[in-house]
Amino acid sequence: MTESIGSVGASWGLLVDGLIILLYFVLITTIGLYMGRRERSLHDYALGGRQMPWWAVMASIIAAETSAATFLTVPAEGFKERGIVYTQLCFGLILGRVLVGMVFLKPYYDYRVYTVYDFLAVRFGPKTKNYVSMLFLIFRTLAMGVRVYVPALVMVLAWRMIVHQEQIRDLATGDSWVPYGVAIFVLVAITTAYTFLGGIKAVIWTDLIQATLMFSSAIVAIFSILTHLGKGSIVGGLATLGNLVPEMTSLQGYIRFGWEGISAELGISAEPGIGEAFTAFAKNVLADPYTLFSALIGYTIFNMAMFGTDQDMVQRLLTAKDYRRSRRSLLTAALMDLPIFAAFSFIGVLLLAFYQIEPSLKPTKVNDIFGAYIMNVMPVVVRGFVLAGLFATAMGSLSAALNALATSATNDWYLHYLGRKVSERHQITAARIFTILFALLMVVIATFTAYNNVVNPDSRLIPIALGVAGLFAGPMLGVFLVGMLTKTRGSDEGNMIALSVGLVATLALCGQVVDVLNLLWPRPTPWQMPAWWPKIAFTWYALIGALITFAVAVLFPTPQPVLAEAARRRQQAEVEGDKPLALRS
Repeated sequence: MTESIGSVGASWGLLVDGLIILLYFVLITTIGLYMGRRERSLHDYALGGRQMPWWAVMASIIAAETSAATFLTVPAEGFKERGIVYTQLCFGLILGRVLVGMVFLKPYYDYRVYTVYDFLAVRFGPKTKNYVSMLFLIFRTLAMGVRVYVPALVMVLAWRMIVHQEQIRDLATGDSWVPYGVAIFVLVAITTAYTFLGGIKAVIWTDLIQATLMFSSAIVAIFSILTHLGKGSIVGGLATLGNLVPEMTSLQGYIRFGWEGISAELGISAEPGIGEAFTAFAKNVLADPYTLFSALIGYTIFNMAMFGTDQDMVQRLLTAKDYRRSRRSLLTAALMDLPIFAAFSFIGVLLLAFYQIEPSLKPTKVNDIFGAYIMNVMPVVVRGFVLAGLFATAMGSLSAALNALATSATNDWYLHYLGRKVSERHQITAARIFTILFALLMVVIATFTAYNNVVNPDSRLIPIALGVAGLFAGPMLGVFLVGMLTKTRGSDEGNMIALSVGLVATLALCGQVVDVLNLLWPRPTPWQMPAWWPKIAFTWYALIGALITFAVAVLFPTPQPVLAEAARRRQQAEVEGDKPLALRS
């Protein structure tokens, strides 16, 4: 009888969590639809009339850069690294965005661009713009489609807990892809509804709520785990943490320079020579993504690429009234990322201590540690709140991507080639149609990802898809830097060559070509890089791609007619204002 009552109580508790999540979905959709009403032109739909307050743009940046995968995998990094060394990437993040604010934003506002690829059209010509815009459309759709699978996975597991009272040990479980497909459709449909009708205004105002909920849920999770560790006492939880994870009582748990463990790398106990030590140090820094050098050099360039050349991230920056307000939102978002990174990394460290106390609850996969804790340990209401925070991160990044993709497709392609004489209302209609098309593509990609994971659980499709998509940031940055830092270098034809060389070289040098070969052309002996080739961490990909692309592109001079047209376009922007570039005289 007691077991029956407990089962009923657990069932009601899960139902309460489900109602909290449902209430969140209804609330966020309603607010998005209300805030995004009265769009009259693409200028309103894509740029919010350039009247969005800087603090709302700041929150939207935070929401856009944080996906559900981040919500679950950053704690896993804290768990694996036995500290919050992941947080030191914020040093490069802040530095990179300072450089974006100094170099990129003013030219974008000077030319009154709708997408960052408009700048390439003005500075070099249509071929460069089309090449880079197409890369963005393809790989942002691919990456976001794969990422949608993660929150859908959690939604299915939450449903199983409510209906079947299952305890969750691993997030990637199940023998049918259909439930994941349904969850994917629901998540994408809800997000698409307010993005479709409200445009960037709906995206930014819902992002403000979602960023707040995301960070609040992280704080709630920290207090929940500390309470478990300290048996009701937060101070006791901190003491337990220090005993079980001693790295957190020393510098080792907070910062890593890159020379730690060089003796082990050399395999010798004697004092090494200078050349031998430097080689070991360089290999260690290249292979470890979480060193101070990786943060200050590699991650700085990566953030320049993401926030200077990726329409998904830059679009909300273009909604501020002027470049100064835009820069303020970018820099304050960077500063806010420091406590956010620290919070999610700290959750992983806390879980490292928790699973030492409760080993029976530990999942088999490290990436599942936070998800399993949310599902199995968190109390009612708290669990619902944190799950809502997870879905908030997913919907925030998804809505941003949908709006950016629709804007790029409409502005860079449709208006330029098919819609030069269409009305302002027709521009919005085109953007909304593209929003639906990209949403459907993401549903297909995410559902295929779910199917692939069920049929072939050992497949590396997800890391390969995300890794390859991430490799394109560097080459795109290289072309933009030629346009920003030089006045007479770079051409359409030269940029096509430089981008192609940069993409292929980055793919080969960083080792992703091996993953692609093993996925597409598997063989009994897997493809692998030569034994002497150094392992390169993801934080260096953008730097490698940018350097190679820049070095090739800068060899080609800009034709004089293109320079004259760029000067004319600058004056034209001051006279004609915020018309799409394709519709200016």
